[in-house]
Amino acid sequence: MFRRRHGSWIAAGLVAVAVMTARIEAAPRQSTLATAIDSLGAFEFPTRMAASRTVRRAPAAQAVPALTAAVRSHKDSYVRYRALVLLVGFDDPATPALIRSVMADPNDRLRALAYEWFERHPDGAPVAALVEALPKETSEFVRPALTRALAAMSADPRARQAIAPLVMSGEDFFRGEVIQALGDYNATWASASIVSVAKLDGPLQDDAVLAVGKIGDATVVPVLAALQKQASRERQPAIAAAICMSGTNSDGMRKYLDDTLRFAAADNRFQSLLRTSSHAIGALAARGDQDALASLLTVGSSAREQARAPIALAFGAAAVQNPEAIMTALAARKTDQAAAIELLRDAFDMLEEDFAEEMFYITVRRGLWAAPEGSPARRLAEAVLQKLEF
Repeated sequence: MFRRRHGSWIAAGLVAVAVMTARIEAAPRQSTLATAIDSLGAFEFPTRMAASRTVRRAPAAQAVPALTAAVRSHKDSYVRYRALVLLVGFDDPATPALIRSVMADPNDRLRALAYEWFERHPDGAPVAALVEALPKETSEFVRPALTRALAAMSADPRARQAIAPLVMSGEDFFRGEVIQALGDYNATWASASIVSVAKLDGPLQDDAVLAVGKIGDATVVPVLAALQKQASRERQPAIAAAICMSGTNSDGMRKYLDDTLRFAAADNRFQSLLRTSSHAIGALAARGDQDALASLLTVGSSAREQARAPIALAFGAAAVQNPEAIMTALAARKTDQAAAIELLRDAFDMLEEDFAEEMFYITVRRGLWAAPEGSPARRLAEAVLQKLEF
């Protein structure tokens, strides 16, 4: 769901926003809410943004039934999806049952969102149904969400049995997603098979190396050290980050990663190295590593446009995985906080993670409510929500 916020789309969208604003001023709240829900599928981003903001700010007693009805029966399939994204933010007790019901829906977006939700709520998830869906979900839009959900619940033997073979078989794209997920969920039981992938030069090596580091099995440090001696320059950042995650030679690896990011960002001839170093530091950042977050912010905030994009993406990926850590990192930026928030905005412009972005919004909103009026934490939360147009 890539969204452009610049150029002619903005111009067209502003007109649509003005029209919708006029309707809002002239109509009662319930009618406004219905109009906003219908506008969730509008072509122009500003219209969709305004509609989402209206729905988020509606009273739960009105928004929840209206969104539920839209998920079940709206004629626009994209509106059904966006309605469910917004509905989960209201934390209504009936939402889990609705999410279960869309697992069989022909709408790919709805099924993918259901799997994403179960990844975050593995307790009580319908493991048998998820395992049964695995052979059927072949879309590269849907299958990664399903495999991540199974990885999150791989303590269950049924989920583990279903996902274990996928490390070594299938298309590389899907294998990479499985390997990343198993690393994120500390699947020590999969360490041996992931190490075997990490030893092979190829498109999955970085994912496997980083997963090994996330799992943190100290016995693989010699394997990483051996890889470091023979791997190409583009592979070195992932290996350094994995060694760093293992707790070995952290200071040396961190300096290498920081220096490499600065070097690659300063010279457009090293775009490949910039992407791999950004991704490696982003893996550390997603774990709440404040030094890694500071590195991305320091280099990314002042980088030229061509260098800025991969750094922003790495920072954004970390943000949706660990919102609390990102807010801590932003709070620490005393002299360039606005530039740091701008980097986050750029990241969210490029990400295609509607559900994860909504979860980020919910976390920041809760922080805003919890912070005293006029406090730095509250001002930061307000600035982030305004910049991200939530």
